[in-house]
Amino acid sequence: MPPVTTLALFAAATLALLLVPGPAVVYIVTRSVSQGRAAGLVSVAGIHAGSVVHVLAAALGISALLAASATAFTLVKYLGAAYLVYLGLRKLYSRAGDLAKEVEPASRSRLFGEGFVVNVLNPKTAIFFLAFLPQFVDPARGPVAAQITVLGLIWIALGVASDGGYAVLSSAFAGRLRRSARAARRLDIASGLVYIGLGALAAFSGEAARKA
Repeated sequence: MPPVTTLALFAAATLALLLVPGPAVVYIVTRSVSQGRAAGLVSVAGIHAGSVVHVLAAALGISALLAASATAFTLVKYLGAAYLVYLGLRKLYSRAGDLAKEVEPASRSRLFGEGFVVNVLNPKTAIFFLAFLPQFVDPARGPVAAQITVLGLIWIALGVASDGGYAVLSSAFAGRLRRSARAARRLDIASGLVYIGLGALAAFSGEAARKA
């Protein structure tokens, strides 16, 4: 089990990343604006059913990678840090996205299913589990798969809370969000800075772990 300080740092970094609008947030906001709060919350449930797939894949895949080669495990961590910085720079120089485009209404089962698929195929979530999460895993503290599962459950709990907040707020401010080009650009800038900061944190954590 990771120490409390590591869990607290992980929770803070996770929350920062979750608040960055990615494919999952765009899907939730779009559905909330178009169909209301209930549709947004059903979408959140589907999104984080998809998160379970990432948790299981990371628990098995990272454990196997570490067992095969500690060097490869370290390389993945540093490549992940570099890619997070790249994503941040791309966000800073991108054009404003559309967080509230109009879509056709869908049934709750379809909302859940689409949310599941969106997050299973979400590159932001995959990058987090394969590149950023390993920074907080210490093989000396016990089975890697168990540590990743605990960290993954923290991710899901925080994700449900943050994405649920997006659903509630976006449904409440639906009209304003439809005219939010400037707000979307500000979100892109904030997102870029968060990605770069998390990339630096990932690199620093990896270096600290290597020297310890």
